[in-house]
Amino acid sequence: MLSAAEWGVVALSLKVSLTAMAATLPAAFALAWVLARGRFPGRFLLDALVHLPLVLPPVVIGWLLLIAFGADGPVGRWLESWFGVTVIFRWTGAAIAAAVMALPLMVRAIRLSIEQIDRRLEGAARTLGASRIHAFFTISLPLCFPGILAGTILGFARSIGEFGATITFVSNIPGETRTLPLAIYSALQVPGAEAEVLRLALISIALSLGALIASEALARRGQRSGHVF
Repeated sequence: MLSAAEWGVVALSLKVSLTAMAATLPAAFALAWVLARGRFPGRFLLDALVHLPLVLPPVVIGWLLLIAFGADGPVGRWLESWFGVTVIFRWTGAAIAAAVMALPLMVRAIRLSIEQIDRRLEGAARTLGASRIHAFFTISLPLCFPGILAGTILGFARSIGEFGATITFVSNIPGETRTLPLAIYSALQVPGAEAEVLRLALISIALSLGALIASEALARRGQRSGHVF
């Protein structure tokens, strides 16, 4: 049975991950659409930049976020001067770190689903008088929706397990930035806390496994309907 503090860690992890997904989804969809349909100079560079968090050490991502969002960073100064907001040592900073690390997986899943759309359907709708926006909302978006959902779930699973960028960017503060991986790491440093480690690890495994199973189920459903992602 989880203690009140452990339930707090789980609730904070869910809040951070869900916030990260809600904030990232519009950007992930826009990037996926541009990469799937766009033909412009620098497309390969944009593709590489989007996927960079997959190959860079997470502590490097955390360090870059610290430079950008720190008190002397360009984004940090702008947030402080215009909105009086800082994300350093805050759960919002943990959400930013989780969003950055989850973005490549989300973009990849959504992009593959967009690339599988039969563009003849969109062309047929346009010849029947549908506007580009109408064709997008009635044909393109519904067809790639399973990919959007699968990408969001994959991103959620990735953000639940985020550690390196978070601890580098916003530290390990109980009740504020200590999510599940950081709580497990902290418990491992305490002699005799094996039971706490086991409980938190099981919760982490259950959340991640559930997300992966849901994503796989959506992928199989997409394949049955003729869309692969």
